[in-house]
Amino acid sequence: MKKSVTIIILLVIVVTFVGALYYLYQKNAQDPTIYTTDSPETKTIVKRTVATGSILPRDEVLIKPNISGIVEEIFIEPGEHVKTGDLIARLRIVPNLTNLASTQNQVSTAKIALDNQKRNFERQKTLFERGVISANDFEQAEVAYLQAEQTYNAARQTFDIVKTGTTRGLGSSANTEIRATVSGMVLEVPVKVGNQVIESNNFNEGTTIAAIADVTNMIFEGKVDESEVGKIKEGLPLEITVGAIDNKTFDAVLDFIAPKGNLESGAIQFEIRGTLQNLDSTFIRAGLSANASIILERADEVLALKESLVQFDGTTQKPFVEIENGNQNFERREVELGISDGIYVEIKSGISKDDKVKVWNPIVSPFATR
Repeated sequence: MKKSVTIIILLVIVVTFVGALYYLYQKNAQDPTIYTTDSPETKTIVKRTVATGSILPRDEVLIKPNISGIVEEIFIEPGEHVKTGDLIARLRIVPNLTNLASTQNQVSTAKIALDNQKRNFERQKTLFERGVISANDFEQAEVAYLQAEQTYNAARQTFDIVKTGTTRGLGSSANTEIRATVSGMVLEVPVKVGNQVIESNNFNEGTTIAAIADVTNMIFEGKVDESEVGKIKEGLPLEITVGAIDNKTFDAVLDFIAPKGNLESGAIQFEIRGTLQNLDSTFIRAGLSANASIILERADEVLALKESLVQFDGTTQKPFVEIENGNQNFERREVELGISDGIYVEIKSGISKDDKVKVWNPIVSPFATR
């Protein structure tokens, strides 16, 4: 009797132990996580890089004087439109004493030579009238006299120009009158009445009287990093956004990439320029900061998937996703990828728009930690 009780107790213990093992096995076999899914969608994907810079006129002309002096009058203000030949400013000459003394000495020398040639001409004329000399000798004396007179007049004009900046007979060509050399808008007038200005010559670029530009022909000028310059080329479209103009994008075309980079803040930067196209009535002020999105590639209305859902095989490095084919059951499918904008990637083949793709950010079941 005691032996039978012992066997029964042992059987109960064995059954309980086996049941506990089976329960633990079933518990471990259950996946404690629940995965959500996402579906591909039709999108336009644009691959781009961004350059920072500013909006500038393509051709900005600096008006400089060709003689030194003091600004006596200014006839323009920034923002005004001028035409070629319009009067911009007038100068008052402050003569250089060395040049003034030199030209005055030239006038005196020319006057002495003129008086001498005049006396000789009058003598030769008297002798010619008496028949003592030939007509050829008289004509030579007359030519010498006329040349001396011309030299004297030229010396006097030079003296007047050095002293006052102009002389009789020059009209609108007077050095003291600064005129526009191109048509356009006056961007700035960096001088004021009373300022002293320096002439433009081979040794000095001179003082800028005004800056004039055609504001209907604007460009974007910016810089790109050396890591991006290899991805761009002339002719690519740009989308320009100006910080001071909200909700407005301007189209442009990249037409210049500098062949040489410059070191700035520890990085090599390359200058780029793009021409703004089809400007509407929006007035863009020169010098405004702007950003240019350089469109490297574009795919319109293609099947796209969030790039974070794409996995890569550890051995072949081929891309794949997992598609739901039942309740929390997934199958692996290889996909062919196209361009990416960093968030969405183009799916060329492998899945359809109706497929449900596994999201690799699992939602942990609340019973998993119990």
